[in-house]
Amino acid sequence: MDVGIDATGVRRSFGAVHAVADVTFAAAPGRVTGLVGPNGSGKTTLMLMLASLLRPDAGEMRIGGVDPVADPAGARRLLGWMPDSLGAWPSLTAREVLVATAQLYDLSRDAARARADELLDLVDLAPLARSAARVLSRGQKQRLALARALVHDPRVLLLDEPASGLDPQARIALRVLLRRLAAEGRTILISSHVLSELEEVVDDAVFMMDGRTVGSDRVAAAATRTRSWRVRLLADPSRGSGTDRAEVAAALGRLPDEIGADRRDLLVPFADEAGAVAGLRALIGAGVPIVEFAPAVGDLEHAFLDLRVGPGPEGSPA
Repeated sequence: MDVGIDATGVRRSFGAVHAVADVTFAAAPGRVTGLVGPNGSGKTTLMLMLASLLRPDAGEMRIGGVDPVADPAGARRLLGWMPDSLGAWPSLTAREVLVATAQLYDLSRDAARARADELLDLVDLAPLARSAARVLSRGQKQRLALARALVHDPRVLLLDEPASGLDPQARIALRVLLRRLAAEGRTILISSHVLSELEEVVDDAVFMMDGRTVGSDRVAAAATRTRSWRVRLLADPSRGSGTDRAEVAAALGRLPDEIGADRRDLLVPFADEAGAVAGLRALIGAGVPIVEFAPAVGDLEHAFLDLRVGPGPEGSPA
């Protein structure tokens, strides 16, 4: 069964505020799709509509072919919803939260207890199983919310800012888990405004600006515009502050003013990856002592920044 997400012309307003003005996209099974946009772009409102918790004003949505407006119970059987905060039942323990949720999905009490223990292990909360949800840290609550979303083994996951509050180790564990869940054939839609987090886990990206999804042609054009590459040279206290910039500029046949700076690093704009490869060869050929050479921002952030502010390289010369 092909259990993906499809949305066409979805709109939702709150009075004069058009939170979601026109959203059309698809998310495929077996892939992690990132929902990218600034705060206030309509990501959470869209998630609430997909989760059958908010009715759209117009448009069509399908979760595995099920209309969450016409058949919310059917859609909820297919999907797991993780809001950006845990929400309910703060007086219950972590284990009780999962047992109660499982029973809401018609699991027997014994099956609910077994599923709760399995999920607590999965999200590394077993030592806190008997702790009240209200005393958990922000990151621990996020992990409990993810476990709650998985309690009925859904084929579709809607995750709103799932990495918020997680420490670095927990973020790595989340990334590994999401990749595993996608490999099992699930459809995963994940929203975040921290693009470095999405960069490491997503297969596809849907960009939202001012309540609208951005067309694929515009995204593709943004992704291919000139971008800056971060160049770090071997530290040498005997060199003057402008020596590195001058040396890099000379090796690339550029003017020093074309080279930007960000703390210890230089920012060099290249038109495309082929240009960056040629530039690296030129720097090595000139004997420039390079210790790091990489894009200044990831692909998602590069495209997102271009969509927001228009053409132009990130990290303009300082």
